[in-house]
Parts: sequence; structure tokens; C-alpha cells
Amino acid sequence: MCQHQPACPSADSADREAARLAAHHPEQGWSLLCNGVLLFEDTGELLPDGQIIAPHRPSGTGQVMTAA
Repeated sequence: MCQHQPACPSADSADREAARLAAHHPEQGWSLLCNGVLLFEDTGELLPDGQIIAPHRPSGTGQVMTAA
């Protein structure tokens, strides 16, 4: 699928999110990477084979900020 040189990481590689954008729709919350991965703004992913990767945002500090 990828036409870049060097080729972007494949959809089944660990660094699949490093592939270039093929389409970007921030108003809808998703991007399509050139390796066929749908990347969602919550960091979840949908792979071309239908596998779902759960969101994997870094954990916060556990502290909740409140307004004074």
C-alpha cells in the first residue's frame, strides 16, 4: 500500500503509528495512515485486518485539578 521510500512501517509492526498520513479528519477524530491503519484521536486504532487496538494514552499523575 505504501509508495514512500523508504517504505513506512507495516500495519502489523510495532511502530505502525510512524506511517505517513494518507487522510486527516480532525473534525471527525480520525486519521488514515498510508499503511491502512485508522488512528483515532483517543489513540485507539483499527487495523486493516479488523483488529482493534484499545486507546493507549499515557497515564496521568492521578491528580485532579479543581477551580478555586
